[in-house]
Amino acid sequence: MVGKTHKASRHLLKLIEYGGLTIITIATLIAGAQEILHMAAMGRVTLADLLLLFIYLEVIAMVAVYLDSGKLPVRMPLYIAIVALARYLALDIKNIDSWEVIAVATAILVLAASALLIRYGKHQFPFPKGDHDQNWENPDHKQE
Repeated sequence: MVGKTHKASRHLLKLIEYGGLTIITIATLIAGAQEILHMAAMGRVTLADLLLLFIYLEVIAMVAVYLDSGKLPVRMPLYIAIVALARYLALDIKNIDSWEVIAVATAILVLAASALLIRYGKHQFPFPKGDHDQNWENPDHKQE
């Protein structure tokens, strides 16, 4: 009985997960389409517009990677945050003071260093064989 309950709850969580990913994808596509329509209505494309479209593309790529592997690479949200901060600087450079520019630039530097450190750690200290590819559907699965 406990096994059936565990299996049913895992199935329910999977459905919720896929529902959430579907909502994220649809909302991102709608936001991207709205941005494209806005650019067409304005008759011009700015760097801020391109960076926003790039953020949308990265969100969709992150969903695709998650669906393919069942894992969310930590670096992808870091890249999205870097682009978002760069977009903020590009949009509001005239309205922000020098300390805020320094703070945002420092945040970008910290995020970039974090992504680099994570990448370095992944290659220098890989998981032991079998640790990173455990069977997600059946946590009691034992590899022989």
